[in-house]
Amino acid sequence: MLKSFDIYNQNNILKIIVALNLLLVGTGSLLYTNRLITKLETREQQYVQLYAKTIAYLVDPNHFDSGDLTFVTSEILEANRTVPAIYVDPNGQISKPLNIDFPDNLADNEKEQYLRQRIVDMRKRHPPLVVEVGNGVRGLVYYDNSNLLRQMAYFPYVLLAILTALGVLAYLAFSSSRRAEQNRVWVGLAKETAHQLGTPMSSLMAWVEYMRSDPAQYDESITDEIEKDVRRLETITARFSSIGSIPTLKDEDITDVIEQFTGYLAKRISTKVKMSMTSQLPPGETVKINKLLFEWVIENICKNAVDAMKGVGELRLNILALPNHEIAIDITDTGKGIPKASMQKVFTPGFSTKKRGWGLGLTLAKRIVEEYHNGRLFVKSSEVGKGTTFRIVLNADKEKKAVEPQPSVKEA
Repeated sequence: MLKSFDIYNQNNILKIIVALNLLLVGTGSLLYTNRLITKLETREQQYVQLYAKTIAYLVDPNHFDSGDLTFVTSEILEANRTVPAIYVDPNGQISKPLNIDFPDNLADNEKEQYLRQRIVDMRKRHPPLVVEVGNGVRGLVYYDNSNLLRQMAYFPYVLLAILTALGVLAYLAFSSSRRAEQNRVWVGLAKETAHQLGTPMSSLMAWVEYMRSDPAQYDESITDEIEKDVRRLETITARFSSIGSIPTLKDEDITDVIEQFTGYLAKRISTKVKMSMTSQLPPGETVKINKLLFEWVIENICKNAVDAMKGVGELRLNILALPNHEIAIDITDTGKGIPKASMQKVFTPGFSTKKRGWGLGLTLAKRIVEEYHNGRLFVKSSEVGKGTTFRIVLNADKEKKAVEPQPSVKEA
């Protein structure tokens, strides 16, 4: 147990280290990217300022001379190919829109409306730049973020989402690894238990034969019951040996299997519990099951029912046919019932209302039914103070011809 504890503790430390690293990477990436965005935004603002100064140069008559302005228009105005910008002159007229993508099939008056709406949107994100055109007259340049800047703004969140996903995947991987390790421990423990039981069972069988050799001294009925218990131990040993292996399913008469097992179980539970079985299936109705494991399911549910009734009450098993070639096995007790808050927890490993017990019985039962027999196990109904009904649903043998049900009632 100490070794397994160390393994789990190391896994927890490793998960913490991975989580901290992911957090550091995410935080560092976020800060670095925000720094890049700030620099890019400053650069784009400088572009717009150049654009504004160029317009001021062009519209102010004092700036004109005989020089060639081709360099200004080609090198400065065309340097900005990414930042959307719109110049509004002192009279409120729009001119020289830059890097504006118009929707298709817009008329000239519609383009004017479109630019006005873009100006409203731009003003929400950035204050306009003032263009001095001389004599105290001013125009305004409105601008927006480029596509690159918008992409960069979303990049940190995308990166953070990716890192979060990686963190979740890492956590799931560690959790899966721990569950696999737990399963290996349980499988090894179960097989070792089965191996250790072999020697005392062989010895008990020898003692049974010895007692039968002297019937005058030993009551034969006693030796018969001891032999049944030894056979029962052999069955339990076979169950433990099969843990971790794929069970073999065979066609079994489901009514006969449950009847035989409940007959055995009835003699080994409280005498104050009245146990009965009702079958509404046709004689010989078979289901593909693993008999040893399926008996384990019935045993776990019935023993839980007896505990819920505190050894006093009625335990009923009812086998009935369902549509779509399914059969149901209802196990009903008159115990204390299950509160609604605990209804979804009864199959959770470790959940138990008893002071003693590991809370694994119903968990194993559900796993055997659903994973090995492709069936379903659930709480059909429960009422506090009145009792609970568990239902097992299995696929019946579809190749059997339909036969009229002949109900039979047997009391164990």
